[in-house]
Amino acid sequence: MPNKVWHKGFEPVIDRNSKVLILGSFPSVKSREQGFYYGNKQNRFWKILEKALDKPVPESVEGRKRFLLENHIALWDVIESSSIDGSMDSDLTESNSKPADFSSLLKSNPNIKLIILNGKKAYAVFEKFNKDCKIEYTYLPSTSPANTRLNATEWVEKLKENL
Repeated sequence: MPNKVWHKGFEPVIDRNSKVLILGSFPSVKSREQGFYYGNKQNRFWKILEKALDKPVPESVEGRKRFLLENHIALWDVIESSSIDGSMDSDLTESNSKPADFSSLLKSNPNIKLIILNGKKAYAVFEKFNKDCKIEYTYLPSTSPANTRLNATEWVEKLKENL
């Protein structure tokens, strides 16, 4: 049996002015192809940010990074690398994934006041490996197109009250 190919996740988008850290699970195939978070056009992540902030989100990767930082939003994933082939969170396991280390990221960015976990997998992995986290964190339903029951209002309200 051939060795699995390990994929590295994206670097965090964060600066010292970031107030809210949004953590997904791991980049989808489409995101990995595009080289940035939430690259699947069917994912509602960027549309939710537009609605919450009442501003258009740029299309380019650099524009999106600027948009996040200008609005005090940090972005990363709970899984640093994985040998997952597809995009399903249910395929992410301890044997095929390495969790991200948040301790130094959070220490060097003291203005983070809330961590939002985008979906059940992100929440479960974060809780398992970050039991000593002193920053408030919360689960919100996944913005993935696979989640047909997403109510974007929860996201919009949580972002508006924390940014």
